[in-house]
Parts: sequence; C-alpha cells; structure tokens
Amino acid sequence: MVNNDIKQLDQIFSALSDATRREMLSRLAEREMPVWELAEPFNMSKPAITKHLKVLESAGLMKRSVQGRTHICRLTSSPLSEVADWLAFYEKFWSKKLDGLDEFLTSRKGE
Repeated sequence: MVNNDIKQLDQIFSALSDATRREMLSRLAEREMPVWELAEPFNMSKPAITKHLKVLESAGLMKRSVQGRTHICRLTSSPLSEVADWLAFYEKFWSKKLDGLDEFLTSRKGE
C-alpha cells in the first residue's frame, strides 16, 4: 500500500470514528442537503458543525457546492470502497486462519 493510501485511510477512519460525523453521512446517504439542514438535529455551534464538515471533506467523504449563498453537501462514497478493500484483505486473512484452526480441531477430535 502506498504511503498516500495509508494517509487517506487514516483520515477516513478518523472521520468515521465520531458519531456525529457518521450520523451526518447517514443523512447525506438519503439525499444531498444544505448545511443548515444537515446541522439541524445536532445541538452544537456553527463552528463545531463547520469543523465536522471539514473533517468529512478532508477525508473525501463529502463534497460541498455553493448555490447562491447556500452550501449544499453531498456524500462521496468512493473513499468507502477503499475501506471495504482494506477490510476485505483482513477478512480473507482471518478466514484462512480460522479455517486452519477448524481443520486442526477437527483432526484432534478422534484422539
């Protein structure tokens, strides 16, 4: 894995580590929406919302466009495929290890 890929994964996992940001992404998965609407259910200041949005943007999980004076947010799902690929590698690794353990235990049953 290239160093930039690792850095990107770190940013994605960091962004996903916060419940507020995960909820924001869930809402954006339904549809794109203006910042004010995205921020509605969260009891926090505008600067705090802005910080969360910047983290999501830096991780590439969200994009913002401007229509007049309104900032519209939309989900960008491509970084999540990087996470899925990373997880798939470890899923194969652990499946192989557990299959080997199962074979070992099965062979020991008769002893």
